[in-house]
Amino acid sequence: MTTSPTSTTALRAVLFDSGGVLMRPIGGRWNPRADFEETVLAHASSLTPQQFAAAIAAGDHVFSASSSTPEYDDYHRVVLCHLGVDATPELLADLRRDVPPSTFLETYPDVEQTLEGLNRRGVRMAVVSDAWPNLPDLHAGLGISHFFEAYAISAVLGCNKPDPRMYHHASTALGLAPAQCLFVDDDPELVAAAIRLGYAGRALCRDSAVPGVPSITSLTQLLGLSFGC
Repeated sequence: MTTSPTSTTALRAVLFDSGGVLMRPIGGRWNPRADFEETVLAHASSLTPQQFAAAIAAGDHVFSASSSTPEYDDYHRVVLCHLGVDATPELLADLRRDVPPSTFLETYPDVEQTLEGLNRRGVRMAVVSDAWPNLPDLHAGLGISHFFEAYAISAVLGCNKPDPRMYHHASTALGLAPAQCLFVDDDPELVAAAIRLGYAGRALCRDSAVPGVPSITSLTQLLGLSFGC
């Protein structure tokens, strides 16, 4: 049986979720990428906004029904199928072509200050995220990857949070016990799951705190916690 830590004095690390905590999509949509319509229209110019909306909704269903993050090409095939567009190798390659992450992603205003502050204090950091394998590259493009010693990524591990393997992969990679790690996520249920596994936890709710789970409204509040580094 695991128990929740009773204090933060033994904390040595922070495990961050990524989307909704560290970064957000410019324009508000995570998937498909912001340049999806433009790329597809170069191959099939007669598609309408209504068709794109319906196909993207079908892609959203793939995510909600999957126990792990699907392969990028498999996700695109689903959306393209609903558009009636042939998923040729050329089109799939265009959809996953490298573009600067800053063209479709941005960090939250409280991220840089928080990561730098924790780093100066010797707090170790890792990422636990339901994401594709290229997440470290995205973080690198946004200038934050150097803060993190380890990544637990769903598409790599074959499971999503709250599967214990996600949390344990990160803490084990740091060589720390769960009670020495604080997990931060914008989903309170995933924070509650981490707490049940013995981690400390904070739900990041930038609009307002939520009842039932320890929460913060800004990442900068982490700088007020005590770490035993």
